[in-house]
Amino acid sequence: MSSLTTVEALRRSESYSHAVLSWVVPGGYPNSVGAPFRSDSAASTVVIGPLADESKPPNGSEVCVTFSHIRPQRGVGYDERRYMNLWGTAERDGENIRLTATRATGWDEAEVPFFEYAERNVPQARSYLASLGANVRLSRFWTFFLATRLPFLTATIAPVALGGAVAARDGAFHWGWFLLTLVGACAVHLGLNIANDVFDDANGADEANVTPTMFSGGSRVIQYGLVSRAAMIRASVAFYAVAAIIGLVLAATRTWDLLWVGIAGVVLSLVYSAPPFRLVHRGLGEPVTALGFGPVMAVGTYLAVARTWSWEPVLASIPVAILVALILYVNQVPDRVGDAAVGKRTLIVRWPKGRVIATYTALATIAFAVVVLNALTDVTPIWTLIAVLPAPLVLKVRRGLRAHYDQPYALMSYMQDNIVLHLATGTLLVVGYVVANLVG
Repeated sequence: MSSLTTVEALRRSESYSHAVLSWVVPGGYPNSVGAPFRSDSAASTVVIGPLADESKPPNGSEVCVTFSHIRPQRGVGYDERRYMNLWGTAERDGENIRLTATRATGWDEAEVPFFEYAERNVPQARSYLASLGANVRLSRFWTFFLATRLPFLTATIAPVALGGAVAARDGAFHWGWFLLTLVGACAVHLGLNIANDVFDDANGADEANVTPTMFSGGSRVIQYGLVSRAAMIRASVAFYAVAAIIGLVLAATRTWDLLWVGIAGVVLSLVYSAPPFRLVHRGLGEPVTALGFGPVMAVGTYLAVARTWSWEPVLASIPVAILVALILYVNQVPDRVGDAAVGKRTLIVRWPKGRVIATYTALATIAFAVVVLNALTDVTPIWTLIAVLPAPLVLKVRRGLRAHYDQPYALMSYMQDNIVLHLATGTLLVVGYVVANLVG
């Protein structure tokens, strides 16, 4: 609610306890005074006072009346934040000042959360800074951190570590080749993250999204003017180039089968959001993500370390693949309005709330069923059963989706739990392999 009709603003003003009258005195300095008030929404007027003569603006002055409210929360800050501004011309009326409102703006945290309010005002803020000739800047580290979405590398580390753990179980682990593979896989992931931001900026999805969170809505560095689109394109190409060089080195020195796995990984990362494919727009983002951040990375790592084919990393990585796809799935919930506005028809956009939540529960259940099945059928060591320990988080995320589906910022902590679910499960699968290797 940044813009209001004067009638609506005056109606809302009745819920405030006081008003602050502000105007500019001779010499260009602002002056403000607080006072009781009474509103007449039908006449678009507000009467402020009584005021002493020295506290009144001159007749005919342009004035602003501000109504505001906050509630202090010990150890937290404030909530219930809301304010309104009314502008008009002052008219002295005995001990009072009468204002006929001509313009009104305001914000109510109960209607528009603070972060959404701030996001909606980004264009105005950038325009203001541009008028001053100022640029938005962050340190190189934080710019890199935001632009690449570095914390999401956990989605790569889990399947790569799992592929290495399977190779170690087969007596073929080598730290050097494993770390080189990890660097190459991370380079593909960072190139993909940046490319997704470029494509979502080009198609307007990020601009249309006014409810980004820490885990969804892209990095926003282009929208905030921190990095140009051209610079993001160069960075994405550079990361893909690093990945390609490492992939060629590994293929030439370990096994040429890696070439096809590497090509598959790069192709999957590009068709995810690049035109004309844009599979995420067609509701296919989840299976592409599952394949790329599951079997492809796990098998690629196994090949790089062990130099031979095995079905075990494919089967062992299925739970990780499903859970990483569910990160994307849940993170798209706050983005669905912006995505729908630009024709990005993800599953979350296509499906009603009930089906979204039911599908999440079913797929997460399948992921942990596969963990158990793999262990009980000797596909993976029996110690990998410890990877079911994070399973209760599924119920927590499900409750969060049911309670806060339309509240992006209340949902944020459950989105974090969903990421932890993937990371903890992947980590415990690796630990299960390590323990099996130690006990023989």
